[in-house]
Amino acid sequence: MPIARINDHDMYYEVLGQGDPVLCMGGWGTFCHDNHHHLARGLTDRYQVVIFDYRGIGDSSDDPNVPSTMALHAADAIGLLDHLGLSNVHLIGLVGMGACVCQEIAIRRPDLARSMFNTGAWCEVDDFLRDQLEMFRWLHRDAGFDAFQKAVTLLSFTPEYYNEHHHKLLGPQGGWKELNGRYPAHSRLIDACVNFESRERLANVRCPSFVLHAALDVVTSPRTTLPIERAIPGARGETWADLAHVVAGKEQKIRFCNRLFDWLQSVP
Repeated sequence: MPIARINDHDMYYEVLGQGDPVLCMGGWGTFCHDNHHHLARGLTDRYQVVIFDYRGIGDSSDDPNVPSTMALHAADAIGLLDHLGLSNVHLIGLVGMGACVCQEIAIRRPDLARSMFNTGAWCEVDDFLRDQLEMFRWLHRDAGFDAFQKAVTLLSFTPEYYNEHHHKLLGPQGGWKELNGRYPAHSRLIDACVNFESRERLANVRCPSFVLHAALDVVTSPRTTLPIERAIPGARGETWADLAHVVAGKEQKIRFCNRLFDWLQSVP
């Protein structure tokens, strides 16, 4: 079991594939263990992909006495990359928190960042986003995991996709399953999210950066992602009219993989 002592906690990680290094992070969950199928199809065939469990999730430990911030999670990721002897890494942040951690890494350690890909992210928290995040917190705390899972699923997919696939999206093997029975860890991840702010610091990002804007996203819409693109020098962006918070469906996943690989291959 690959566990390293990083930044004063036990950090579970996996390294998949060979090639140029990629660090891939998602939202409130993990790509590790039995979740490799959530990675972009073909990514591990072309690149050396590093994934890990956030603090308190999966097999990573946590210390509740240490304030949970995006800077802390970025320090964990940086420590892992240093532990593995990696630099010049493509940073891929998908759906929320992972994208914010990528921003923090690119700001703090430009030597590590070869490129950055962001989607479903923000660089400052407005009232609409803050109240949604806090709603997820009190739903999980007061109504239980099932109520939280249903609420976040309803807000993360298009109505059409939800209607057709809700039986797979909900339940013990559905989305955000890693948070089931782990409310304290979830609450600490929310702490990091609601207090994250990078807008004024994004001018310090030096690596080529791409931001995907999801027109149908009611959590992190273009109102939160466009400021990221505008704040990073030379950043590129693209708006998808049919994309909600989560990339979903065979056709959309294929299009996303093609866009991601086109981006990675374009980076010097």
